[in-house]
This record gives sequence, C-alpha cells and structure tokens, in this order.
Amino acid sequence: MSNLSQRQQKLLSMIEQKLAQLLPEENELYQPLLDSMGYSLLDGGKRIRPLLTLEFCALCGGEPENALPFGCALEMIHTYSLIHDDLPCMDDDDMRRGRPSNHKAYGEATALLAGDALQALAFAVMLSESSVEKVGAERAVQAAHCLATAAGASGMVGGQVIDLSSEGKKVSVGVLRQMDALKTGALISAACQMGCILGGGTKAQLKAAQRFASNIGLAFQIVDDILDVTSTTEELGKQVGSDRANEKSTYVSELGLEQAKVLSAQLTREAIAALEIFPSGEVKDDVVALAQYLAVRKK
Repeated sequence: MSNLSQRQQKLLSMIEQKLAQLLPEENELYQPLLDSMGYSLLDGGKRIRPLLTLEFCALCGGEPENALPFGCALEMIHTYSLIHDDLPCMDDDDMRRGRPSNHKAYGEATALLAGDALQALAFAVMLSESSVEKVGAERAVQAAHCLATAAGASGMVGGQVIDLSSEGKKVSVGVLRQMDALKTGALISAACQMGCILGGGTKAQLKAAQRFASNIGLAFQIVDDILDVTSTTEELGKQVGSDRANEKSTYVSELGLEQAKVLSAQLTREAIAALEIFPSGEVKDDVVALAQYLAVRKK
C-alpha cells in the first residue's frame, strides 16, 4: 500500500519478512502442504490486521517488534479463513488476489489441510518461548486467548455460518451488522485489542481500541460490498458481482449505493474519534490516515 507512511511501510516489511521466517522448514514427505500454506500466506495481502496489532501496541507505549509474532499469527488465522472461504462448500470462488484460489492450485484436500495447519501454527507462534519471552507470559496468554475467541464460534466462524445460512434470503441490516461484526469485525477487533494487551495499555485504552475496531471493521465490510458492484475483477483481484450471483443481502442491496457510502464515512469518523484517548504524535496520525485510507480503498 504505497499511500502509507514511510514508518508504516517499514512495519509492513517487518511483517512480510517475519511471515516468511515463521513457515515450517521444507520436508519432502509433506512439501505440497507447506507449498500450499506459503502460496496463500505470502501472496501479498494488505496486512491490515497485523499492522493494526503493531500500531496499537505502539499507541500504548509498547515496542511494535515485540508484537510482531502475534500480528503474524493473526494473519495466519485470517489466511486460513480465506482458504476455507473460497472452497466449493463455502463461497466456491476460483480467484483470490488476482490468481487461482488455493484449492484451484493445490486441490481441495490440500487446501483444507493448509488452512488447518495455518490455524495451528498461529498458536504455536504466539506461545513459543521466544514470543513469550518478549512480552511476558501473562500478556502472551491474554493475547492468544483474545485471538482464539475472535476466531471461533462466537467470532469469525459464527459469522461465516450466518453468511452461509443467509444466501438466497433477504435479511435485515441488523442481521448484516451482527454477521459482519463476527465474520469481519472479530479479527479486526482482536488485532487492536491484542496490540493494547501486548503494549501494556490501560482498560480505558482497550475499550477505545474496541470502539475503533467495531466501527472500522463494519466500514471495511461496507466498502467490500460497495466494491463488489463498482469495481472490476482485474482491479479487485477476485470475481466481482458474487454477492448478487449468490443472492446475498448486502449493505448496498439493503441501503442503496449512496447510503452505503454515507454510512461507511460516518463509521470511519466514529472510529477516528475513538482514538482521542491515545497520545498525539506520529503513530496516532498514521492510524488515523490508515482508517481514512480503508474508507476509500479500491481493492
């Protein structure tokens, strides 16, 4: 993302390097699994979630590098969810980020297992001796618990079930909000909360991070819905129009395009307002700029 600050570009480079380092070493007996894991994990996503983890750690006075393994673990969970989301039994998408989905490149069985392995690797990374040593056992366990909760039935997975059960049905904006708070918002909320935990933030800062995340997470999903009808497959890197094809209710279908844009802008303003409690300076300015970028992104 070239529009980010030089400081955030450096954080993104740290994330990319660490992700590559954390993948298991080559093993000829199950190398196709490892290749499949790397195929999706290292394919150049936006890395918004690990970046938020590092940024909120810095906002709370912590050292972003200490939060790096935890941000990378969160990205592994996010990546596994995308692999599974694209499977024929889920959204049945053939493209992801401009190239074949994992199951198209490696087959359904290997893709399924790659997602499983990335989920397990995430917790192995967070609870490794080196990760715990950097932040202390208490903070490491709290951060891991936060991510586990966000990824499970009361978070991302629960949201996916609501999404699947809503196909072909007209659902209310209230149901959409609940679904997206879980499917999309839970990991974004975990990213911000984990950063606060690892940076030694106060309870008030943690609540502010949750408010920021709930607003920015919903705005993020609304922009996704908007791009599904206004972008192209080439720009977005995945098939557009899939929501309509799958007969899914979205913020655009329920509110209309212009009202969806208004709501996204409003949520972004509320997210930025939640940052008031954090110290002024370069880090806070960069987080504000990131929130503003997410509201106008094109992919």
